[in-house]
Amino acid sequence: MVRLGFIIGFIALLGALLSGLAAYRVHDQELALDRIALARAIDVHASLVQDRLTERELLARVASGLFRAPSVIKPNMLEPLRSAIYAFKTDFVVAGWIARLKPNELAAAQAAIAGAGFPNPKIRTFDDKPIDPATVTQPIDVLMDLEPRSDETKALPGRSYDQDPVLSAMLTRARVEKRSVASDPVPLLRGNGPVGVVVAAPVIPEGATEPAGFITFSYELASLMLTNDDLSLFSVALKDPRKDGSELVANDQGVVSTRLALADGPAPSATRTLSFGGRDWQFSYYAKTNSARRAEQTAVIVAAIGFAITAMVCGLFGYVAYNNLRLSREIQVRIGFERRLTAVIDELNHRVKNILAVIQSIVTRTLRHGSDIDVARELLIGRIHAMSNVVSLLSESQWQGVKLKGLFEARAIPHADRIAVSGPDIAVSARAAQSLSLLFFELASHSDEGLSLVGKHPHITANWTVSGEEGAEIFHFRWEEFNTSEATRRPDSDFGLILLDRVAPEALGGAAKRYFTDASYIYELTAPMETVVDMTERDRTEKFSQPVRPVH
Repeated sequence: MVRLGFIIGFIALLGALLSGLAAYRVHDQELALDRIALARAIDVHASLVQDRLTERELLARVASGLFRAPSVIKPNMLEPLRSAIYAFKTDFVVAGWIARLKPNELAAAQAAIAGAGFPNPKIRTFDDKPIDPATVTQPIDVLMDLEPRSDETKALPGRSYDQDPVLSAMLTRARVEKRSVASDPVPLLRGNGPVGVVVAAPVIPEGATEPAGFITFSYELASLMLTNDDLSLFSVALKDPRKDGSELVANDQGVVSTRLALADGPAPSATRTLSFGGRDWQFSYYAKTNSARRAEQTAVIVAAIGFAITAMVCGLFGYVAYNNLRLSREIQVRIGFERRLTAVIDELNHRVKNILAVIQSIVTRTLRHGSDIDVARELLIGRIHAMSNVVSLLSESQWQGVKLKGLFEARAIPHADRIAVSGPDIAVSARAAQSLSLLFFELASHSDEGLSLVGKHPHITANWTVSGEEGAEIFHFRWEEFNTSEATRRPDSDFGLILLDRVAPEALGGAAKRYFTDASYIYELTAPMETVVDMTERDRTEKFSQPVRPVH
């Protein structure tokens, strides 16, 4: 359960981190996309506006170029240009011809204006106050002709713009710089008319240094600014060149109004500077939507969805994992028991086969042809008893080994009370225990033959030692029967000789020798300690002997 809780907690933490990261990325992406879309829309708008302004300035230059040697007082001066003007652009408010009249040309100019059919041919100021020709000493700029002609525009010819606060400065600059010039924003046609700008292009006759007059075009600001509808991403404002801190705004109906740019108000998202009429105009773009707030709202939605999905995944995973874990535990326990049972059966079969093979060898060798049936029966019973005894000891230790001294304390060893045993009490492996048990029985069972020939009992010692460095220890076993000679000791049987000289040494991976001295019989066995103990067999036996526990 702790591990499951840790996994669910890790998934929840990972889901929360991924949700937060996704929300962060979505916030940045939304913000970047909005900014890119706004910047691109602004660039497109500014480019279109600049193209329109350039076209209209070009129109004034082309129109002025058509006047090669005009007569300033000729009536209907724009008559030859009407078709050309309308072919270029039709969105101007008024196109006019402003002649630069000398004092002696004023009377002829009035006659020309009257001859052109305008209702008020008198030369007058921009606010319709009459001008006395006798008071004029310098050339003045008078509107002589215009297009289109309507009831509202027919009253304009005859006005002089020398004293006009806006157009006078524009005409003076155009005359000095000898190029097209745009005016400040000004009401067109009347004082409360639509706000626009006037572009004046000087008309300079061939060989002259001063312009004879000016071709003018007036445009509403709304059309020049290309104002957008409610679906646009931004609103456009034109910085008012007449007053610092004020802006001109045109709505989608073309109505231009003035507003103050407050210091604590929203800053423009971008500004663009465009050129028109020999001057720079600054456009301010204000985003209609708050990109940061929109990105935050989108990020919150993404994070909430991520957290909800994480919670659902954690809950579902916890439910499924808990049921699977419970089922897995039951299956593992059953599989473990089945494996353990299989291992025990396999081990039992292996050991039973070994024991039966040993017993078969014991019986075959003991009951060989020509042997004494009484002696053979006694040896056969003793050998099987020794085998049974060691199997009992191994069963008690779950086949994980037998203490070496315990083999001598068993009842299966003849004359065990006369054997002096010494040596470290090591636990030998099951294979070594079986071989040593039979070995001890064979040695002890043949040590009693000389009792009737020698006046005292033989004395037997069995000792073993372990020597050598760690990892390369050697097991030394020594059996010595005192008061025994080759003449008095009962000869070993064929099975005993095979066991002493070949079977036991080979089972332990060592070597053995036996010999008589003047007063004793000696048997010595030397083997590597690793085969006597045999940890691999003990580990293998321990695995299937341990109880099976479920994996958490």
